[in-house]
Amino acid sequence: MAQQQGMDSALFERRLRPVYDNLEVGNNRKALQESEKLLKKHPSLMCARALKGLALLRLGRYEESHGCLQAVAEEKPVDDSTLQVLSFCYREMEQLEKIVELYQHAIKQNPGNEELLAHLFVSYVRVEDYKAQQAVALQLYKAQPKNAYYFWSVISVVFQGIRGPESSIPEKRKLYLALAQRMVDKHIKEGKLENEQEAFLYLHILKLQNKYQEAWDFLTGELCAKLYPGAPVSMKFELLKVLGNWRELNVLMEQLLEADRDRWDYYKEYLESCFELLKAPPSDDTMPPYTLDNCHKFLMQIIASSERKTRGPYLARLELHQRMRAQQLQAQKLIGDFDELIIEYFKLFGDKSCCTHDIALFLPSISMEQRQSLAAKLLQESGISSTSLPQSKEHMQQHICALQISRMCGVHIELTKDHLLAFYTALKLHYEHGHSAFGKQLLSTEMGPSDPYALLAANVMYDLTLRENESDYLFEALCLLQYVLRNSTSNFHVKLMSLKIYHMFGCLLGAQEMYDYLDIKQIQLDSMGYVHCNLLPLSGRFSGARNCYDATLKFFTNSYKERLEYIALTYRFCTFSKMEEFMNFKERLTNSLLYVACSVEAQLCDLVSCYGNVQQNLSAYVAMSIEPADDRISWNELSDNRDLEAIIRWDPLHLVFGKEERQESYDQEIEVLQLRSLLLRLFATFIDLYHPQPSAKAALSKTKTTNQEQGDEIATLELLRESWTGLHQRLRLMNYKPLSQRFLVNLLPTRLHLLLEMPYERFFDDLAQLVLDLYSGSAQLTMQCKQISENVTKIMELFVQTITESNEWNGKDGLWKRREHQQKVAACLEILSLYAFLLSVLNEKLQSCAKTKTKKKPTGDGKANDAPLPISEKERSQMVLELMRQLKHKLELCDATIRTWKPPTLPRELSSFMADMSLKPEVEATLIGDVSATFKESHELMVTELRNLLKDKIRMVAK
Repeated sequence: MAQQQGMDSALFERRLRPVYDNLEVGNNRKALQESEKLLKKHPSLMCARALKGLALLRLGRYEESHGCLQAVAEEKPVDDSTLQVLSFCYREMEQLEKIVELYQHAIKQNPGNEELLAHLFVSYVRVEDYKAQQAVALQLYKAQPKNAYYFWSVISVVFQGIRGPESSIPEKRKLYLALAQRMVDKHIKEGKLENEQEAFLYLHILKLQNKYQEAWDFLTGELCAKLYPGAPVSMKFELLKVLGNWRELNVLMEQLLEADRDRWDYYKEYLESCFELLKAPPSDDTMPPYTLDNCHKFLMQIIASSERKTRGPYLARLELHQRMRAQQLQAQKLIGDFDELIIEYFKLFGDKSCCTHDIALFLPSISMEQRQSLAAKLLQESGISSTSLPQSKEHMQQHICALQISRMCGVHIELTKDHLLAFYTALKLHYEHGHSAFGKQLLSTEMGPSDPYALLAANVMYDLTLRENESDYLFEALCLLQYVLRNSTSNFHVKLMSLKIYHMFGCLLGAQEMYDYLDIKQIQLDSMGYVHCNLLPLSGRFSGARNCYDATLKFFTNSYKERLEYIALTYRFCTFSKMEEFMNFKERLTNSLLYVACSVEAQLCDLVSCYGNVQQNLSAYVAMSIEPADDRISWNELSDNRDLEAIIRWDPLHLVFGKEERQESYDQEIEVLQLRSLLLRLFATFIDLYHPQPSAKAALSKTKTTNQEQGDEIATLELLRESWTGLHQRLRLMNYKPLSQRFLVNLLPTRLHLLLEMPYERFFDDLAQLVLDLYSGSAQLTMQCKQISENVTKIMELFVQTITESNEWNGKDGLWKRREHQQKVAACLEILSLYAFLLSVLNEKLQSCAKTKTKKKPTGDGKANDAPLPISEKERSQMVLELMRQLKHKLELCDATIRTWKPPTLPRELSSFMADMSLKPEVEATLIGDVSATFKESHELMVTELRNLLKDKIRMVAK
């Protein structure tokens, strides 16, 4: 230390530079060499030792890195460079509490240091210790009286009230918020309020306390106008609405709409104020009662005086009509006929792709007969019949809009099979005409203007597929979508729909290609990952699924550190308006259902796919850090972050139940996660009973402690076993229904029914009893071994039966039941693979016990004369070897069966499909051939992978 202090810091900086440079470019090995070279000359140089620890960490040498970093931390460094490197290491290892300790020690040695205190404050921000934040912020303010530090303490008090451990207690919440307000009031009286973020924070504190009048007075006061001139108008909306000042809100909205005539959000606020004024009792002043005629006249004046077409006022007029009808007011008399208003809107904006969504907003307010009548009028208005084609891109878009509205009004579902086929053919021809006439020379990022014809055609063919229970219609639609994708490479709607169809047919290779083609990145991995990741488990491709999980989990783990830094930056720059937004964002991602589900499935996938010797497999298991006794999932905080509206749909509105379907699918995904998480923890107790975790072993120094630990393991196993059977009983009583498959864009069924149908419950319940009997040497062990053998035989028979049934379906419709068959086969192999892994672990342990304890058992067992003698370790070892021999035989039968599994065949000949596709002749053959080849290749890859898995397990149990 003395040597370090005596040397010139600039010299150290020069000598450390090569280490920093190599770490920055990712050359960690070279960085390690440079740091070791420097440490030979200066062994006490703490920053170099810390950098060495960082290099070791990035090289994956965790134990060496931990020792190196621990040694430096114990010396309690105070220099900024060493502290920063150690902080960086602990952030990478997600050991944020250690950063707090570092800076606490540094502050004790150098009290009042502004920079160190600021770092300590940020370290408390990362661990969300709001009380400690407040104390450090006040220390900072005393050392350097800056507004930023004062408001750090204020926001820390606020967060203690709304997010801290006492936030659920109303009295405490009220106390903290009142304290925060007093702190800011004091600053205002002293004239120390300086910027808009401080003004925002004060307004926020007032609103949290429901002091809306005070907030309004401050917002409209001179101080706020001076400090926060850019305050969002939405703040005024909210306060005026809460205060019930509808007259002022109405005037404000009229002023804003005069200035910005196309703001739909403004129009909604304006209309709400109009209807609230209508309810208001007459006032004593000279102002006449408010009528909706005033509202209508204002909208018409906006329309008449606008220099260009704007959708806002026209949509507002439709919304006014809809709200008046909802309240039994004479809308037609004041505004006119609703159908005519829609047709007028269609004439003006039908050439825009948003027109369909706009009109759909108002369809639920009219009857089914009126909807279908309106759809017919719009089709007629588009001017295109079965014998005519659009003459311009705008004309084509109007026709597309009319067709989409027709489907949303339920016109298509009433058509006969022949009509649907004719409609499909017409849509294909319209797509081809639109592509050749208006879809050439587009940018690579543009979607083809006629692509919606093809998307509608795919939906029509799915309706036929469902009605006829035949897959050929949907296969033809898939081929059409692949053709569209060749012409319009950026159309993500086509990719999403193709992905769904590939999964529906059990073609994982095609689905993976579409998912890769979508190029989903960053936050989309959370919001959109469900379209693929939720369907990967038990799809028959364990390694492919694991690769996809890796990419998804990498985003969550990497972005977690970034999210913490974003929050820290909001403090550094005092952007209080963004703090809660970032915190909510962090919580939603941390508790994402997809993140938790992928974590569990990845661990199960690793256990199923283990292929090394027993010690290698146990090392891999230990690295997973599974703690069976501790359920780490915060079930009540799980967040559904799926974007279910990304897949465009035009299905009949009266048959679409978006909120209900979302909730139903979410509930079932939660139940699936419970099953899979409990399976993982239950299986982990089997392993831990015979091979305790290394950390536990190190802590066990006496026999008594060891026995206590083993007793805990047995208690955990029995508790999880009860939970396992109890969960299955509850789920059967819940009687969940499979998700509706009425339309193409609906979510595919969850795995819940498959997991309940397959023998998971019975098998792992019996396996738990076997593990306990083997551990205790119970006299019932022979019977339990027989029971397990029967269970294995049943699973093998189910495996064979499923493949036989799949081959039989090939003669009828090879694609229709494909996904169901693949899932059953994969589930059988998952159960048998986990069983094989467990047997190999039990065999290794019992063999070693039999060698070392053959003479010990009789002495301990003579205490109870009437109790049956426990079965010896040697006998138990022989029983496990027999179970392994039986499992090996069954796995070999599975391997022989899987070789007979035929690839899916198309329901019709390729030439028949080509005749129906009626696309360009030079495209048809390669297109349909490529799609069918994808199905065949996907099957071959799956069979190869499953056979390799079987060979690994046969080798694992071959003793």
